Amino acid sequence: MANTKEITKDNLLEVRNLKISFKTDEGIITAVDGIDFSVKHGQTLGIVGESGSGKSVSTWSIMRLLPKNSIIDKGSSIQFHRKSGKVVEMTKLKANSRELRKIRGGEVALIFQEPMSSFSPVYTIGNQIVEAVLQHRDVSKEEAEEIAVDMLDRVGISNPRQRFRQYPFELSGGMRQRAMIAVALSMNPSLLIADEPTTSLDVTIQAQILELMNELQEELGMSIIFITHNLGVIAQVADEIEVMYLGKILERGKTKEIIQQPQHPYTQALLEAIPRLDRLGERLTAISGDIPSPLSRPVGCPFYTRCEKVMPGICDIEMPKPTQLSETHTVYCFLHEEKDV
Repeated sequence: MANTKEITKDNLLEVRNLKISFKTDEGIITAVDGIDFSVKHGQTLGIVGESGSGKSVSTWSIMRLLPKNSIIDKGSSIQFHRKSGKVVEMTKLKANSRELRKIRGGEVALIFQEPMSSFSPVYTIGNQIVEAVLQHRDVSKEEAEEIAVDMLDRVGISNPRQRFRQYPFELSGGMRQRAMIAVALSMNPSLLIADEPTTSLDVTIQAQILELMNELQEELGMSIIFITHNLGVIAQVADEIEVMYLGKILERGKTKEIIQQPQHPYTQALLEAIPRLDRLGERLTAISGDIPSPLSRPVGCPFYTRCEKVMPGICDIEMPKPTQLSETHTVYCFLHEEKDV
């Protein structure tokens, strides 16, 4: 059953017992299986895991952007602290309600992996930013245009007034991603969800985008949920990390704890897969096997089918309980249950 206590003052968002399924021709598929996480004011939460782990589904549910065949379990709770001070239970809002439209884009913004699929090819960049500003802020069209130009300048786009009049296809991939960030931030959101925002960019532009997001977060005081499959990227931006696999959280903690002292075999495997300068010429360490289909979820720990430290008769029987390694570091693994403090 969901934890329905009042959201704490330190947290902008609290998600409790989130379970999301989808109706398909093959039956009901569970994509997110009872996870908890919270986002503090002004901080960045990193959610990391391979494709198919449920990262995007869990965060898109905050904005109610899931397809019509999705089912959010009645015991799930998503509490969001609005700028007005009101705490809203997002799962209770109707899909087309006025309050949800105000929150979506206005107080919670989303950056997609590929900005070209988010921009309309038949309208200029400036036109699309202005439209978003007019929808969520009480300003005139002239003021909205100035806000758009100013935001394009703040995200590091050269000649912002010229770019304002250009179409998405006239911009490079890095510029389009910056423009997508400008759209999201022009409404001054409390929470920014960045869904693999640097995956399609080369490493130089990726580093620039990460630095830009850090600078804008410090300047605007917003919270960020950063979704990625790369722990190397998340280490540069996140204050806390949740490691997700097949709809479950397997480890959570402060970034320093997760990077320097990973305790779950899956977290350790993700870190081993990162290219390192001191291992040039060596083959990368790959995680053996593939993530199972949600249609055939393994019983027990979801990672046991690929885990090199699996204990037969234990890991394949039941899901391990959370083990509190420190005040901020939790792992779901039978290897650590006896160390519970």
